[in-house]
Amino acid sequence: MGFKEGFFWGGATAANQYEGGYLSGGKGLAIQDVITGGDGRNNIPRRMALKLADGSTKFIDRRGTEVPDGAVPYVDENTYYPSHVATDFYHHYKEDIALFAEMGFKSFRLSINWTRIFPNGDEKEPNEKGLQFYDDIFDEMLKYGIEPQVTIVHFDLPLHLATEYDGWYNRKTIDFYMNYVETIFNRYKNKVKYWLTFNEINFCKDYTNLGITEALSRPDKVAQAVHHLLVAAAKTVIRGHEINPDFMIGMMINYSEIYPEDCNPENMWKRITEKRLRTFYTDVQNKGFYPEWKLIEYKNAGIELKMEEGDLETLKAGTVDYIGFSYYSTSVATVNVDAKRTASNLESAVKNPYLKANDWGWQIDPVGLRIVLNELWDRYHKPLWIVENGLGAIDNVEEDGSIHDPYRIDYMKQHIIEMKKAVDEDGVDLMGYMPWGCIDVVSAGTGEMRKRYGFIYVDMDDDGNGDLHRARKDSFYWYQKVCQSNGEEL
Repeated sequence: MGFKEGFFWGGATAANQYEGGYLSGGKGLAIQDVITGGDGRNNIPRRMALKLADGSTKFIDRRGTEVPDGAVPYVDENTYYPSHVATDFYHHYKEDIALFAEMGFKSFRLSINWTRIFPNGDEKEPNEKGLQFYDDIFDEMLKYGIEPQVTIVHFDLPLHLATEYDGWYNRKTIDFYMNYVETIFNRYKNKVKYWLTFNEINFCKDYTNLGITEALSRPDKVAQAVHHLLVAAAKTVIRGHEINPDFMIGMMINYSEIYPEDCNPENMWKRITEKRLRTFYTDVQNKGFYPEWKLIEYKNAGIELKMEEGDLETLKAGTVDYIGFSYYSTSVATVNVDAKRTASNLESAVKNPYLKANDWGWQIDPVGLRIVLNELWDRYHKPLWIVENGLGAIDNVEEDGSIHDPYRIDYMKQHIIEMKKAVDEDGVDLMGYMPWGCIDVVSAGTGEMRKRYGFIYVDMDDDGNGDLHRARKDSFYWYQKVCQSNGEEL
């Protein structure tokens, strides 16, 4: 059987990691624009510069710090911020899209930078230069027959909405977001069919994504902000279908598998509770209501969600058309607090002795992808789309300019084999496969460049040095055959 005709082979990126063009064309400041680089292997975190009330400067961890009174995030002229240039799609989009077409892409996933359309986030009228920029990109893609898949918010929030409104904790942010959504839906309704609401929504729990202070010490604020995200996502589906009934609007989640450490019932229960950190979001956005266990959890924690009249009806009416998800690695659930841990995607994971790991400790598990595909299909029976998958690794450029990355080819080959089993043997409805960072981009978790994912090399280092020239890796030619043979030639 194989993959269906029209299967979307392609690749995925995000504006804050790829686009660059910092403040160009009237773009405003986003939270990502005030976050530094880091070093994932040496545990040097990405940080945010704050101006304190007394005029002094303080750097804080980006993950949810309690922001001191009077502190304002700002750009320190002596600090490197990866998002400002990233790998400069802003000035290279024609070259890059031509390379994607050469590989045989049927689709390309990118995100729109909210602050390029509404620089502060709360304006009534959009920035025309920003709108035209994406018009030009979509026209270039469609010229080559590449279907756009657009993430509306990918780890992004206008800085102004964080500093002036406390981000997604404030109900007003839903209205600002919907004004943004209405604008891009109407502008691009004849160019973009496939949309995703919030990238990896289960990771939207820190200052970077929610724009709320006290993100670690105030679970009630996080819960309220997440409710606002879910309502906004449902409103997006409803409004999108009104603007263009042909729109396919999906959710996006990081959905890795979790295994119990052994057959100890306590470890199996631990697995269930950890998996709920993912299924909560997929349940709400596909079934249209809060699961009972979540409401009990909030009640036991003393958290009272403030819901407006009609919120529950909105969640019910605004369920998604398909499920987009990222898959990189798997983890192990155990009640053993002393279990050895390793890195994973924006979180840590218990080590699995049956698996190998990449240079950053992420455990490689192709069979886990088949398990996840079956679990999501059996639970929801909605079309699935793998919108991120890939191997972060250190690539070496040879003297002749060639880049040999057999490790990346093997990683993807093994995952595609398991995808094919899920389609042929299990009956899963799979729409497409979009490897992450099809071109080298800045790492979201660490702000590094040496952790590379792409089929296309970009000359840029961790400190922002490099001429940004593009070069084809060996994996470029391998993936070209995969795309052109609809996954038959691996």
